[in-house]
Amino acid sequence: MVLRKAARIILVGAPGVGKGTQTERLIQRYPSLSSISSGDLLRDNVRKKTALGIKAESIMRAGSLVPDTVMLRLILNELKTRGWLLGLPQTMSLSSSAAVAPSLDDAADPYMTSFDPTLSPQTSDDPSASFILDGFPRTATQAQQIDKTIDINWVVHLQTPTSVILDRIANRLVHEPSGRVYNTTFNPPKVAGQDDITGEKLTRRADDNPETWKARLKKFEETSQSLLEHYDGKGVLWGVQGNSSDEITPKLFREFEMRFM
Repeated sequence: MVLRKAARIILVGAPGVGKGTQTERLIQRYPSLSSISSGDLLRDNVRKKTALGIKAESIMRAGSLVPDTVMLRLILNELKTRGWLLGLPQTMSLSSSAAVAPSLDDAADPYMTSFDPTLSPQTSDDPSASFILDGFPRTATQAQQIDKTIDINWVVHLQTPTSVILDRIANRLVHEPSGRVYNTTFNPPKVAGQDDITGEKLTRRADDNPETWKARLKKFEETSQSLLEHYDGKGVLWGVQGNSSDEITPKLFREFEMRFM
C-alpha cells in the first residue's frame, strides 16, 4: 500500500489500552511505517556506547532520570541517520568530553543550536519517511520541544473503559524470558499456564494488581490532559474508542487510509 505523504504519528492511551498492539498492526499492514521507540533508542545507544549512550548511562548511574533534552537528541539523531530530518549538521555526535559533561544547557548543546530556523518544520514529507513515535512525548512540555523540529501530523487517542483495562490486567499472564503476553479471556495459551513456544511456566507480573493499576491510570489521566489539549489545538488529534484491540483496529485503519492514502 503506497502512501501519498509521510505519516508522523503518536499513539496516546492509558497503560494497558493496547498501544503496542496497534503499533504492530499498523506496521504490518502499512510497510512504509516504522516504529521509533525512545526507550529502544536509549537502550541501543547505551549498549553500543555511543556518545549519547555514555552520557545517558552516566546520568542513570547517578540515580537521575534521563532529561528530555537527551531523549530528544536520541530521536533527532535516529531521524537524521535515516535521512528523514533536514537542517541538522551532517555529523550528529558529541565530543567525548561533552558526552560525560553534567551540564545539559541547551545554549551550549550542538544538537539544540545547529538547526536552521528557516527550515522549520524540518521533517521530510517523502512517504518513506513515515513513522510512529513511541514513548516520547508524554507531556505538553515535551510536545512543544518536539514541535520545533518534528512536524507530527496525526495523534491518536486510544480510549478503553477503565473497567475493561483492569479486567485485562487481572487475567494477564507473561512469559518473562521472551516477554510474550497472554490473556486467559481473549488470548489464552494453548496449554493453560504454559508458554506456546517453550512450554515454560507463565507468571503474573508483580505489579499486576488492581490498586497499582488504578494509581497508574489516575496518573495518566492527570499528565495526559495537557498533552491531548496541545495536539487538539494543532488540529491533529483524533480519538477512537473500543473495548478491545480488535474493535479499535478497523477504525484506526480506515482513518489512517483517509488521511494518508
